[in-house]
Amino acid sequence: MIKKRLCAQILMVSLLTPAFADNLLKGTVIGTTESVNYQNNAKTTTINTRENAFDGDLNTFFASWERSYTWTGLDLGEPYVITRVGWSPRNDGLGEQRVLLGVFEGANREDFMDALPLYVIPENGKIGTMSYADIQCSKGFRYVRYVGPSDARCNIAELEFYGHPGAGDNSHLYQVTNLPTVSIHTLNGEIPYDKEHQIASQLTIISDNGSKLLSEPGTTRERGNASRDFPKKPWRIKFDTKQNVLDAPAKAKKWTLINNYGDKTLMRNLLAFELSRRLGMDYTPYGTAVDVLLNGEYKGCYQLCDQVTINKNRVNITEMTPEDNQGVALTGGYLIEVDAYAWQEKSWFNSNKGNPVTIKSPDEDEITARQKQYISNFFNKMENQWSTYLDLNSFLRHFLVGELSGNTDTYWSVFMYKQRDEDLMHVGPVWDFDLAFNNDQRIYPVNGHRDYLYRDGGSCAGQMRTFVDNIVVKDAAAKRQMLAIWDEARQSGLTEENMIAYIDRWEADLQQSQHLNFLRWPILNQRVHQNPPTKGSFQAEVEVLRTYMKERFAWMDKKLGYTYRPNAISELPLDKTQPYQVFSLSGQPYGNSLEGLSPGIYIIRQGSATQKIVVR
Repeated sequence: MIKKRLCAQILMVSLLTPAFADNLLKGTVIGTTESVNYQNNAKTTTINTRENAFDGDLNTFFASWERSYTWTGLDLGEPYVITRVGWSPRNDGLGEQRVLLGVFEGANREDFMDALPLYVIPENGKIGTMSYADIQCSKGFRYVRYVGPSDARCNIAELEFYGHPGAGDNSHLYQVTNLPTVSIHTLNGEIPYDKEHQIASQLTIISDNGSKLLSEPGTTRERGNASRDFPKKPWRIKFDTKQNVLDAPAKAKKWTLINNYGDKTLMRNLLAFELSRRLGMDYTPYGTAVDVLLNGEYKGCYQLCDQVTINKNRVNITEMTPEDNQGVALTGGYLIEVDAYAWQEKSWFNSNKGNPVTIKSPDEDEITARQKQYISNFFNKMENQWSTYLDLNSFLRHFLVGELSGNTDTYWSVFMYKQRDEDLMHVGPVWDFDLAFNNDQRIYPVNGHRDYLYRDGGSCAGQMRTFVDNIVVKDAAAKRQMLAIWDEARQSGLTEENMIAYIDRWEADLQQSQHLNFLRWPILNQRVHQNPPTKGSFQAEVEVLRTYMKERFAWMDKKLGYTYRPNAISELPLDKTQPYQVFSLSGQPYGNSLEGLSPGIYIIRQGSATQKIVVR
């Protein structure tokens, strides 16, 4: 969970110019060369040029020809530590809006590949006057610039930079909000445009209240399937060398930036990962919320997450080489995905029972014909004899995460893996929950369904519904094992109170970022993708999660024929200001209040703690 920190940067805007020790900086004007002549809507290099942003006249302005990723700034000749910036929007009817989410950056390379953010404008500008912000960045820069927000043609009347000479240091850098900031700069400003082409990039992450910097070369490309159709694009970043990223346990090259465009809570994947941890999955992907900039343009709140790959702290199996073609070496490890979009990939097969499977590892460019034949044969064998060749424990835990979260896509995409010299197919990790927790109008409200979601409206690739039915519906032993797993998790703290507390913490941590995100993507009143009726605010959308969790635990208990009975009595004090549940000594539930109870002895459960209470 992100530590709470003040985002002082957002509070530092002033409309007055107080006495200031550092000098107004001068330099050579640089930036986008082509501008627009609004008189005839023609491209030009002589009218409304970049120089206008530094001419001291609030009635002139720079307006670029291209609508996005355009900028103007200064070559200062030597590094300066920037301590203040000023701006004034174009003096017209739309000018005040045209600076919202504009970004200031500093760099020491002329191409800005090494740029760091200095400030993101969090509000509309003021026509005819300068606005100012103090800059919280200790590093010195030779090149400084202002990047206009998306689709605004940069449109800026005047810019000012203040500072003092010096190289500075990396002791304190700027974060957009309290969340880590991910800033990507691509070679020649090229924008990622598909899943195949990896664009050379400098990948920068600023965290720990600006005290920690990771900046390494790598590549960027688009990722995902349906999520790629949204205007807010998802990306995969890949460092040239393995990196420790934030608090993630894995040291790895590949990471994902999940866009969460259709998830107006911005936390559904994070909540599902917490369910996975509490249900004891062998591996749960790391994920945390971040703010993202691309080539100086603010892109919104994303989730930085593990890429599902083979790694000792991800899917911990043997990674194969093309030489692993016979004997024990041929038996693994394999990472696959039952995937409705498998046909779009290069390395995939259809099982004998009609399930499409993508082979994720070995890589499509390295897998041999014998390896592909081996894993397809083993998958077919597992389908026919699941009681022998399926790791039932991982399958059932994965199933419970999908049903507890109400994820309509659980069997649309299912990761599985097989270790070397082991005749078992394991299921996991969990993935893709943007439509979960009552976020799919096709099955909304989830808790109104009588049957498991996968059977009653859920999406399934190929014949996965039949495969799952054979286990969780038709097999008595599997159902008993699932009930035991559920009891274990419930007794270990998988409770509605703990999950609601988890939601509460993320709601607090996301406040600053969600505000900027929905300024950039004003969709809170729009139905996106498969959204049910919108709620109109971030807070109201988060409340949907709380209500869902309260109802879903009761639904799952009833469906599984389970009654919660605390297995221990603690002496921990009860905080009656927080949610709790009341039970009889035999485990019969009595609601969420002590009011109106008959005299007797009761058990109070609050999270994983329980306490005996005497009502007189």
